[in-house]
Amino acid sequence: MKKRILITVKTYPTFSDKYEELVCTAGFTEAGEWIRIYPVPYRKLDFGSQYSKYAWVELDLVKNTEDPRPESWRPTNRDDIKIVGRIDTSNGLWTARKAIVLKEVHTSMATLIADAKNPDIATSLAVFKPKKVHDFIWEEEQEKEWDKEKLSILQQGNLFEEKGAEFKVVRKLPFKFKYVFESESGSIHKLMIEDWELGALFWKGLEKTQDGAKACEYVRAKYFDAFVKKHDLYFFLGTTKLWHFRAPNPFIIIGTFHPLADPQMTLL
Repeated sequence: MKKRILITVKTYPTFSDKYEELVCTAGFTEAGEWIRIYPVPYRKLDFGSQYSKYAWVELDLVKNTEDPRPESWRPTNRDDIKIVGRIDTSNGLWTARKAIVLKEVHTSMATLIADAKNPDIATSLAVFKPKKVHDFIWEEEQEKEWDKEKLSILQQGNLFEEKGAEFKVVRKLPFKFKYVFESESGSIHKLMIEDWELGALFWKGLEKTQDGAKACEYVRAKYFDAFVKKHDLYFFLGTTKLWHFRAPNPFIIIGTFHPLADPQMTLL
């Protein structure tokens, strides 16, 4: 089925035995419904098919029958993704993006988790507005590199070769980043962020500072000092297939929506 999707989410790349290096992509249909496109080996796409956030893309999709989450679809041909438009924020205006993204905004984590656990609903993607963001923190990963045995198996299968050149798998982030925030009921939550842009920002900060702790502060300057204090911050939340029906709270933050705040809001 041919669909047009406004891309709003690209997670930091991971890799698997079956699909190579992968990016979880999500966005909105023309009807304003959430949709997840998976798997997509994004960095192996032809340059003309490498979409950015807030690009409209057109591609053939079929329902992912191996995934019980209703928003999950898979591309029939990864090489047939066409970029057909884009929603920009001309002159700082976010009106066009808001019209699509903010059609349904959740404020209760308890309700959202209940909807996710309900097999008749099984919500796995949502826009969430925190009542208050308390902090932005990070934890050092115990394993700072990808599993060498697993990576070796993939390389032996020539999964990382593209057009005669070796494909280098993306570096694993050595830290986990999390928002600490309050839901409308007053409950406090700590959710991990798996946003591509955050990962790219960390590596940029590390290149500038040559220090892991300072690179984390570099990320915080944008994701907390800017997004929380100067922008009107929303979270794009998503679940993983493995933990959707298992984890007490199956959601992670897979992206942010951060239009510039009304000047009066920054004075509150």
